[in-house]
Amino acid sequence: MHETNHKFLMPDSPNTLTQFWKEFKRRKVVHVITVYAAAAFVTLELVSIIIDPLKLPEWTLPLVIILLCIGFIISVILSWIYDITPEGIEKTKPVRNVIKEDKVATSNSWKIASYISFVVIVVLIVLNIVPRSKQSKELAILDKSIAVLPFNNLSDEKGNEHFVDGLVEDLLNRISVIEELKVISRTSSEMYRERGVKSVPEIAGELDVSYIVEGSVQRYGDKARVTVQLIDAINDDHIWAENYDRDIVDIFKTQSEIAMQIASELNTILTSGQKTYIQEDKTKNVKAFELYQMGRFYWNKRTGDGYTTSIEYFEKAIGEDPGYGLAYAGLADTYNLMALQSWIDKQEGRDRAVELALKALELDGNLAEAYTVLGSIYTFVDRDWENAESAYKHALELNPNYSTAHHYYSEHLSTTGQHEEARKHIDKALELNPLSFVIRYVSAQLYYNRGRFKEALAEIQKCHELQENHPWLPYREFIIYWQLGEEEKAYEALRKLLKRNSIYNLETANNIYKDSGLNAVLDWEAEIDSIEAVKGNVSYYWLATLCGLIGEDENALYWLEKAHKIPAEASYSIHFKNLHDNPRYIAILEKMGLAAQ
Repeated sequence: MHETNHKFLMPDSPNTLTQFWKEFKRRKVVHVITVYAAAAFVTLELVSIIIDPLKLPEWTLPLVIILLCIGFIISVILSWIYDITPEGIEKTKPVRNVIKEDKVATSNSWKIASYISFVVIVVLIVLNIVPRSKQSKELAILDKSIAVLPFNNLSDEKGNEHFVDGLVEDLLNRISVIEELKVISRTSSEMYRERGVKSVPEIAGELDVSYIVEGSVQRYGDKARVTVQLIDAINDDHIWAENYDRDIVDIFKTQSEIAMQIASELNTILTSGQKTYIQEDKTKNVKAFELYQMGRFYWNKRTGDGYTTSIEYFEKAIGEDPGYGLAYAGLADTYNLMALQSWIDKQEGRDRAVELALKALELDGNLAEAYTVLGSIYTFVDRDWENAESAYKHALELNPNYSTAHHYYSEHLSTTGQHEEARKHIDKALELNPLSFVIRYVSAQLYYNRGRFKEALAEIQKCHELQENHPWLPYREFIIYWQLGEEEKAYEALRKLLKRNSIYNLETANNIYKDSGLNAVLDWEAEIDSIEAVKGNVSYYWLATLCGLIGEDENALYWLEKAHKIPAEASYSIHFKNLHDNPRYIAILEKMGLAAQ
């Protein structure tokens, strides 16, 4: 076999492979690879260290890796073709022309370089990689996630608390449009209003974030001092802090500066649209801003009186600033929930909510809140699945961190049979708002309708921790324990439901349970409900659900067909799993614009 000078040998036998390996080593390719690897390793470490202090863009490290890979290929090729000799760089000589003494001398120099490179790599691994491995895993999960804790009100007037809370809400709205960031909802952050009970790392751990924003506001006359600090919650280190002494009329400009500084400190890349949104003020009227925050405060109570009071504040805010789109969105939100929760006529509330949401978007086309209200109406009232889908997607494009949009969208997806996507969005809502009772409850509902009863129960138990004795919980506990075959716990939950309505005699229910068990109690309840449904005291849909639960499929179909408006959110309920191939059930779904599964 004759030798090849500058071409790689193609091994086709053990002998050829051995010769190729010897030639590979003789040409110092192995030594070059070792030294190059050490140099590349050091380079990557240096780049990773200076990225944050110098605020280099995120693509810096990937670019360096690509360049090093290209350099590696070039180095291997050049080391095969050329050699370093006392006379300079020359083409590598064929084996038969190599002088033994030169080979030994050169080989020794390369060995020394190789040994040094190996030692450098080992030292860097020991001193750098091993101690940071645990932290690296944490940062990979938590990178660029942030929570803004309630600011302290340092003003003498306690009435300024709503103003201070409003500044937090406004700051959250500004930074939540940054797609790179995971921004925790105020509902969850609010749980940590009282300081001193838990440390910053503990709070961050419970919220699954790597950064915390703390602050305080002191208002005096027409001026205010806002103090803000950004904390690396993993190491409990302050990254940035600033005091802003401003006139009240400039408070929104201050909010914009704070949001932009946070984005800068976290090395986020902002689109022009995101910059515009962050720097844009929803209103320049401080009074209107305060009234809007009061409206949201009462709206969050989720009671009839709370809704009525919130409407008064939203309307006053609009009176102060007729161009305040966010206040119109707040009104739309209120009328929508009042209609869905039967505080007002459903159609009347629906029409008013749509009118207000469209007005809000006319004034400000970037309001995710308004699009979310429209999506909710299209899903739960109109059954306009196409427009609902479009509204939710638009809302999430505007604000990917809006947990309410993810929450409502998950219910829409579940209703239309897109169960895997529904799970993704409710999980995202939980990620953004882990301490929300409502989102936990919906998560339990989605688990339940997919037959995952243990996961549903776990969510309900978390709901108890968030709001113990909430009136929604007994129903969900009853049906879950029924499905799990835990009759005693199911009946205990059912008793709580029966207590609420005078049409049921609890003593009679207890006697039936003792004599014949839970099935007999449910048959007794179904008989009563059948009579009361005709009188309008029990919803047709609830009776259909009860019949489906106890296996009376024909009666379930009868009451579903009787229902004037079938609740869309439960169309694929597991209670009706035996009906999915039934032509009558399929016809019901078709009336709702849904396909059978």
